[in-house]
Amino acid sequence: MQLRKAAPVLGQMQNRPLALPHVFHRAEQMFGHKPLTGIGVGGAVTSTTYADWAQRVRRTAAALDALGVAGDARVGTFCWNTLAHLELYFAVPCTGRVLHTLNIRLFPEQLVYIVDHADDEVIFVERALLGQLWPLVDQMPRVRKFVVIDDGADTEIPDDERIVDHEELLASVEPFTGAFEIEDENTAAAMCYTSGTTGNPKGVVYSHRSSVLHSISLLMADVAGISERDVILPIVPMFHANAWGTPYGAVLCGASIVMPGPNMVPKAIAGMLRDHDVTVTAGVPTIWMGVLPELERAEVPHLRLLLCGGSAVPRSLSEGWREKIGLPITQAWGMTETSPIATTGMLRSIHDGLSDDELADVRATQGQVTPLVELRLADPDSGEIVPWDGTSSGELQAAGPWIAASYYRNEDGGKQFTADGWLRTGDVAIIDPTGYVRLVDRTKDLVKSGGEWISSVDMENQIMGMPEVAEAAVIAVPDEKWSERPLACVVIRDGAELTAEQVKEYLATKVAKWQIPDDVVFIDEVPKTSTGKFSKKTLREKFAAERG
Repeated sequence: MQLRKAAPVLGQMQNRPLALPHVFHRAEQMFGHKPLTGIGVGGAVTSTTYADWAQRVRRTAAALDALGVAGDARVGTFCWNTLAHLELYFAVPCTGRVLHTLNIRLFPEQLVYIVDHADDEVIFVERALLGQLWPLVDQMPRVRKFVVIDDGADTEIPDDERIVDHEELLASVEPFTGAFEIEDENTAAAMCYTSGTTGNPKGVVYSHRSSVLHSISLLMADVAGISERDVILPIVPMFHANAWGTPYGAVLCGASIVMPGPNMVPKAIAGMLRDHDVTVTAGVPTIWMGVLPELERAEVPHLRLLLCGGSAVPRSLSEGWREKIGLPITQAWGMTETSPIATTGMLRSIHDGLSDDELADVRATQGQVTPLVELRLADPDSGEIVPWDGTSSGELQAAGPWIAASYYRNEDGGKQFTADGWLRTGDVAIIDPTGYVRLVDRTKDLVKSGGEWISSVDMENQIMGMPEVAEAAVIAVPDEKWSERPLACVVIRDGAELTAEQVKEYLATKVAKWQIPDDVVFIDEVPKTSTGKFSKKTLREKFAAERG
């Protein structure tokens, strides 16, 4: 049966664009008294307010005009999570230009590629990072100016006409005094390139509309529930998927913000959580592995949400936080192409009454689908839709108002997108009937042994449950009989001892016998990508060459 269709009756609501100027003006008008804190080089603390920050945003907007930056130009940033970077997060898109956050961890050739591919006109760079960027500038001929932000570092500044001092630039202009306006909410606001683990990085362009809607979602109780009362410490970098949207979400609700700057070591992060009464923070699993030993619950009584994503969170890590400070990790899932939040692991009423062990199993999933995001599972070979039954797996595909529809300049020819417009995420997942997602693997990381699939993620999480293990990655290596077999690459904790046989014996109680790796190798550390994820590609290249 089909529903009857007719010409729609239009609503009579005002057609106001969903755009970042609204977020800025709201914060300026309502939250001027609220504190913003920046932690600089060497731990130096800078305190300001939304009111003073807003004036600097207005000065930066005027400075872009003074520099002669085109009205639709891409403006690069090569910065940590700093107050100056937060100024650029609004000054650039609110003037109609496009903020292009450059990943400071990319390989030089990738960095040169994306600056050229995006056609950046000017780059704002922190002085501490200038030594990393400057050797490459002659390979960036389209960039006219490099604005150096003095962060207290003693990096030598070259005598070059392309260099502009940030503070001198702001002092040379009067703040823009009018209202920022974006007429079309689909105007590009920001762009971020994928990490490029295969081929060149690809550009994802966020619109004003997608950025505002994503920010609103972060304020929902069943997503992150951030509010004006929160103190937010974004550890996930602002050059990585907009710091998961936390800067825009925090400014929208007027939360206090602590910007950690370059101080990204566990001891420093623990100190910031303690000293600034942080209530919400977000980062990748490797960060929280290092921070946990540095904290006790009494030191962070206000901390209420520890958001974690980027890769699957081992159950043992989340439970380690719960056991030590009474606050488990809340998982989230997304990617650059999803802005990135598409799921979060908030518990629901259906979980009331579950035991601690059962709750830990729920928290080991990536959580429930975020409102306005649609997810589906598809068979990687046939494309047939797979049911949400808690057991059937398929490639995770996403659609929604903050999900990419294509890459910048259609770089991949649409291969990452289905004929009906869904994003192929490359993740293999299971979804239960209530909408909770559990990642099984990446399609490229599954081990196909004797025609049967083995989940590397599940096995890694089991191995990392061993107290002697700091990190573990499981990869496929060639095998004459079975085509592929799993190889476990294990990092032993300092002071611990462990043998390959002990790992296999432990796994024998957790997985099917045929899934147990034929071999276990011990390595000093698991290589990471520029975004802090395990680089299994590096491990595959290393061990496939040795064992192929």
